[in-house]
Amino acid sequence: MNIQINSPEQMFELGEKIGRQLKPSDVVVLNGELGAGKTVLTQGIASAFKILGVTSPTFVISRIHKGNPNFIHIDAYRLLDSNPSNFADLDFESYLASSVFVIEWGKDFVSTLTDQYLEINIDRGQKDDQRQVEFVMVGDRWDNFKL
Repeated sequence: MNIQINSPEQMFELGEKIGRQLKPSDVVVLNGELGAGKTVLTQGIASAFKILGVTSPTFVISRIHKGNPNFIHIDAYRLLDSNPSNFADLDFESYLASSVFVIEWGKDFVSTLTDQYLEINIDRGQKDDQRQVEFVMVGDRWDNFKL
């Protein structure tokens, strides 16, 4: 499934639509170059859980926003040149049953956490705010996912 986004506001709204369908143990992986809109999409997802003030955890790697479920935002950019086992060592799986995860730059690491995830690839379009958003549903958890 592919969607064209034409503004940061539309990216945020897309995140809210995704967030309303998420439940504990769901993992969303975001891929895209710097400035593609991953954090704006994450802010929209978080807003569906009434979580505000989400910022990119690039330097701290993750932020856990307590709630029901917890919302865990991970930025794996600083781990890209490391062994995937380094991601596993962070022990995120102990939070899996009670949390929703959004992992920026997580394609190389998600398999250490789950085999059921929603992968979202964001590519810049021809115009400044334009983005092409591709959804890849991995595992049967996502069989009924619709926007």
